[in-house]
Amino acid sequence: MISIYKHAGGKLGEIRQIEDDCWINVVNPGEAEIKSLAEQTGVPQDFLTDALDVDERARIETEDGSVLIVVHTPMRAADEDDDIPFRTIPLGIIKKDRLIITVCRQENEIVQQFLEGRVKNFLVSDRARFIIQVFLNTSITFLRHLKEINRKSNLLEDDLHKSMQNEALIRLVNIEKSLVYFMTSVKANEIVMARITRADVLRLDELDKDLLDDAITENLQAIHMTKIYSNILSGLMDAFASIISNNLNVVMKVLTSVTIILMIPNLIASIYGMNVELPFQHSINAFLIVVATGLCLSILGVLVFVKKKWL
Repeated sequence: MISIYKHAGGKLGEIRQIEDDCWINVVNPGEAEIKSLAEQTGVPQDFLTDALDVDERARIETEDGSVLIVVHTPMRAADEDDDIPFRTIPLGIIKKDRLIITVCRQENEIVQQFLEGRVKNFLVSDRARFIIQVFLNTSITFLRHLKEINRKSNLLEDDLHKSMQNEALIRLVNIEKSLVYFMTSVKANEIVMARITRADVLRLDELDKDLLDDAITENLQAIHMTKIYSNILSGLMDAFASIISNNLNVVMKVLTSVTIILMIPNLIASIYGMNVELPFQHSINAFLIVVATGLCLSILGVLVFVKKKWL
């Protein structure tokens, strides 16, 4: 799908044809759409297809007056039943003459922030600032999702305290996978922003450079937070694996103790079930004596187990 936007009267609106100072947003295009767009804009076709690869690395590339910047953006799982709550997806930004193009395999959270007017001082005609704002909002979104990951981890921590199943531990493993995706992406974005700073491929003015510094700072914070949460999560997984094992051992200890105690009256009943001469067998109170003996010995066994802290 290809959508074209342009600012008019201070508002972003959709237009039908490609014009100067417009923004072309491309989402999961077909081969015919890619070929047609490449012919209309003069952008290399490879630039339009590279960002559609979910494993595409973040980078900057220039060719024939076009600048391709691939940035990794966070993505929430579309389905709540998805094992991994957060992933990352490449977003391609192509700067060409009097227009700018964004390409993504699916609807992108960062792009939606621009379309919904949630980004301040955004103008399609200021293409360099638009690119820097993408990096800034990407870093801020990473931070927001990291806080949500931390909240999910805390909720799972409460469940694990009393858990004997692997389900909560597996959910922690999936959260750790999200952190791995995040760490790889924010580090790759850091390299791209550093190259923009060094090479000045976007020809930034002083205001744009300050905005880029803010984006780099936010990205560094995302890197540090990802490292911290990842280390905490790894420690939690090791600790709670031991806790789950210990909880299971406690249950097994209680069941074993109960089994031993129940064996006492069972042993006495078995002895008095033998077809031999036994004490009290001719007494009218024989049954009560056997039951009372078994009960007393069982109570004695419980007291011994409690004193030894086996129960």
